[in-house]
Amino acid sequence: MAEWIVNLMNTLGYGGIALLMFLENLFPPIPSELIMPLAGFTVAQGKMQLIPAIAAGVFGTILGAFPWYYLGVIFEQQRLEKLADKYGKWVTISSTDVRKANHWFGRHGTKAVFFGRLVPGIRTIISLPAGMNRMPLITFVIYSTLGTTLWIVFLTLAGYLLGENYKLVEDYIGPISKIALLSVIFGFIIWIIRKNLRQRN
Repeated sequence: MAEWIVNLMNTLGYGGIALLMFLENLFPPIPSELIMPLAGFTVAQGKMQLIPAIAAGVFGTILGAFPWYYLGVIFEQQRLEKLADKYGKWVTISSTDVRKANHWFGRHGTKAVFFGRLVPGIRTIISLPAGMNRMPLITFVIYSTLGTTLWIVFLTLAGYLLGENYKLVEDYIGPISKIALLSVIFGFIIWIIRKNLRQRN
């Protein structure tokens, strides 16, 4: 994976960074935790400039968020509610739960998008509820760009400062990504258990 990223970045330059970050949003196994630190290391070698490298990473990431956003637009709330009523009984989710979740996102959507872009494992999927809740595209782009820029700057500077040890960024952030995803799954399981207990009582 690392060798492929290096070759693509060396061949396409800033365009390679943008392409890799675009693909990272569509295929999460391609880690931004490896792409942008490598870009930072390349900057430290004098082969790239810092600001254009960061800009390319942000551009590719935002571009990669659009497919998920529009998937959410197509997969609208009413369709999800119907699926919840039809199949949700297996995980005790109803159309009412979907409406409550969407109502929450409607109230806190901008914060969710901004902070979601800073959380490994959540960064990609946060675009889906934004589309489902018809968050205005301009608002979505603004808050996604703000959160993404902070994340990209952090990763790029880490790679710049670590130099040849840029891979350490992925080693440290990788477990955080897993913990974040497991926390979401664990929280969802707890919510289901508590809901079942309330229904029995």
